[in-house]
Amino acid sequence: MVLVCCSAGGAAAAPELELDRLVPVAAEEPIPISDFFRPALFTGPQLNPAGTHVGVLMSGGLDTYKLVVHEIATGESQVVGGLDSYDVYRFSWLNDHRLNFSLSYDKFFGFALGAVDLERLDRPYPILQYGGHSLVGIPVDDRLRPLVHVRGQMTEDLRGQVMTVNTDLKRGLFVNVMKASTGSMAYQKMRESNQRVVVKRHPPLAQGTSVSYGTDQFGALAYAIHGEDGLTHLHYLDEDEWRPSPIDTERVHVHSIGRNAQEMVASEHLYDGNPSELKFVSMVDGEFGETIFQDRGYDFTGSVIRDPGTRNIVGLDFHRATPAQVWFDSGYEALQQMFEQNFPQRVVRMVSISDDTTVFVLSVSSDRHPTSYFLVDLKAKSIGPLKDSRPWLDPERLNAMNIIKFKTTEGRQLDAYFTLPQGASKKNPAPLIVLPHGGPWVRDVFGFNSEVQFLASRGYAVLQPNYRGSPGTNWMFPEPDQWDFLKMHADVTAATKTALKTGLVDPERVAIMGGSFGAYLALSGAVHEPELYSCIVGLAGVYDWVEVMNDSRYSQYVSGELGFLKHRLGDPKKDPAKFRAISPIHFVENMQAPMFVSHGKDDPVASRLESQRLVTQLKKHDKVHESLFIAREGHGMAHLDNRVELYQRIEAFLAQHL
Repeated sequence: MVLVCCSAGGAAAAPELELDRLVPVAAEEPIPISDFFRPALFTGPQLNPAGTHVGVLMSGGLDTYKLVVHEIATGESQVVGGLDSYDVYRFSWLNDHRLNFSLSYDKFFGFALGAVDLERLDRPYPILQYGGHSLVGIPVDDRLRPLVHVRGQMTEDLRGQVMTVNTDLKRGLFVNVMKASTGSMAYQKMRESNQRVVVKRHPPLAQGTSVSYGTDQFGALAYAIHGEDGLTHLHYLDEDEWRPSPIDTERVHVHSIGRNAQEMVASEHLYDGNPSELKFVSMVDGEFGETIFQDRGYDFTGSVIRDPGTRNIVGLDFHRATPAQVWFDSGYEALQQMFEQNFPQRVVRMVSISDDTTVFVLSVSSDRHPTSYFLVDLKAKSIGPLKDSRPWLDPERLNAMNIIKFKTTEGRQLDAYFTLPQGASKKNPAPLIVLPHGGPWVRDVFGFNSEVQFLASRGYAVLQPNYRGSPGTNWMFPEPDQWDFLKMHADVTAATKTALKTGLVDPERVAIMGGSFGAYLALSGAVHEPELYSCIVGLAGVYDWVEVMNDSRYSQYVSGELGFLKHRLGDPKKDPAKFRAISPIHFVENMQAPMFVSHGKDDPVASRLESQRLVTQLKKHDKVHESLFIAREGHGMAHLDNRVELYQRIEAFLAQHL
């Protein structure tokens, strides 16, 4: 590839959706909390197949995302109208002229799948409403009839099915049935409209409490994964009939469809001391084929990259300690190298590609640079800026994310990200905040992080340990360790002590803070290492596994959580000592440090009762604490004003105790 892109090409015309200030505050002013936690101005750009238009979600810096379409040739942008104050949280191009999108209200209640044509962006229309829908795929041979999985309670006649829907029926209105003014007639019309769009009902997979569906590379329904009694099972579609696959999904992680409708890309966890190999595997007989890739130090955790025209696998995008890509196609590899030459020391990804592979949208980012998007036209030999996601943050005032290694009790080396505030040194050690991630089966990644940068801007060093159970590390430990919460706590302690040995942080001023399972680890650190931490922050946490399982009984027929927990952790009635040991709420009397507890009152993941029970125990044992419970919030704070209030409280709490 000899093409070298020049820097010509103008920026996209900005739609009229912006706040008054889209530039950084003056250098002598502290960066406002809202600047870290505002929704990204510009996110999720996607090209239509022809590469003539870009769809994107834009907030204008406000707290609601709108769908905007940008015409590349003219530089003009237009907002999809007629959606009131609803959030657009997902969209896809069906063909070159039509998009589908998903709507929510009150941030976490998705209620409608809609569509709109380029020629009438002011006239969006509903396809399905109140179906608990998820888009399964867009068939290449009939793109205006996508596949949709319906799970909602308000569409009993369609629930649990995958349907082909007709997006040509441009009638009906978006209905908010939560409004008191919504009458029964509107509700009945909505149900009738849902029925009309159904072209075909595909055979449902009846077993289990949770089912997800997937397509082949051309968008045709191909496989399903369902959960039952804490186990997952893979099925493949054979002539409109679901057949069980012999692939053991307890030890084999399926990542993507393979080269045909009966083949998967998967990695088998052997726990033999070697990173797992990524292979092709047959869904019909479970036989593994050729190895696609094996990393030297990490299990594969990422996504398969396909050519948009041929749908062939051309590469992999995944995480080591830093983001990584592997290319199997020499043309794509040359393109990647060319793009990276234009943006040295940045992570460059091709996030959207036209079907003829001539127009690209690139995301460009680093630890100190929030994502910026660029438009590349190979025919015009040009590359130009599209939009910055957070133009109000000055990269010069953000802080570098370093990578350190720490050893577990077995001597295994794991990664942690270590961000130091400006001015930190051995002569001027900074207070430290240990920030274990939630999950626990997710991982922190290298790159810009709003929460980390906020804390660093206030003078704190931040440590993010990827403890055992974090994807990519499973090969290092025996299988039971993936659910050994006490060993995960021990890993966080080891990472904290490793950071203290650098001399760059003050051992007398250490806090531990986390959300969800990270809050569990924060309380575990406080009760099992009481002299290590000066204060604790727990957000939307889980603290008592017996109560977690008791709460999940209410949803056991629609959710697989209870079965999963029983399968992995056992039965608390048969092993009460184990469950007491892994539930830090029983050891609150050991705490020496004050704690801040927060929870959304409508959390569907971790009940607010968890945090309320913890507050009760803190009061019982006379422990210094503060709490914040906020209505109309779920697992985390979705509304900007509530996020700002939360972090104002956290900032004051940390300032007082560190």
